[in-house]
Amino acid sequence: MTEPDPLPTYGLGQTQAMLEGLHRDGCVVIPGVIPAPLVEEARRAIDRLEPTHWDMTGETDHYKNVFNRDPFWLQFLDWPGVIDLAEAALKPSCHVIGQTAWRSHPGHRGVGLHLDYLAMELPTEALPADWPIPMFICTTHYFLSDITIDLCPTYVIPGSHRAARRPARWAYEWNGRVPQPVLCRAGDVLFFRSDLWHSGSDNLSGDRTRYLLQVHYSRREFAHHFAPYLDWRFNPDVIARCTERQLRLLGDHPAGAYD
Repeated sequence: MTEPDPLPTYGLGQTQAMLEGLHRDGCVVIPGVIPAPLVEEARRAIDRLEPTHWDMTGETDHYKNVFNRDPFWLQFLDWPGVIDLAEAALKPSCHVIGQTAWRSHPGHRGVGLHLDYLAMELPTEALPADWPIPMFICTTHYFLSDITIDLCPTYVIPGSHRAARRPARWAYEWNGRVPQPVLCRAGDVLFFRSDLWHSGSDNLSGDRTRYLLQVHYSRREFAHHFAPYLDWRFNPDVIARCTERQLRLLGDHPAGAYD
């Protein structure tokens, strides 16, 4: 096995460099995105959330589609620089398919090595090494805690999206690379493509809780994942506070052939 190289970091305005990073590594780390006062405000907002429908509470608190509960969360749908990367990766017509808030308490157990979505398996031996595999879904992690090795860091295998397949059961490496933890500060962002092999991890800190906000983006052709689906209703107070871009991200697209 090779020792992992440090994950490269990028500035918010480096959209083209980050896009190249997504094609090469499958993920990018952007330090210092959210200012400390807003990090604290977001943590307090998560503490106020109440579970509904498919939300989960316990050692792991998982709240879905929080944008629909309070206009406060709208700002994270199109954070400057982050939304520019999403639109570069997934086309300007991309939209949000979910926004989830997490509290991972001591005892939280992370999921194993997996990918989130794979459009199709590809014969990678037939692909040129520099051929850019298209992206269909991407996720932003807004870290609201300082992530140390014992506070359930996200692990990634850079470049593993080029496997173009799901990891086998009990897999722990790809192409000689093993998962490496994303250790970062509160306010930092991890942006990654859905076919990247990654995993969660356990909260072994003993007394700390990890706070995390996720925003999930997809190409226009993919449906929103807004539970409870058939019973879904937009909160009119939230919609009234949306910008034009936020409305598009939530589904108010221009008319087209596949509306």
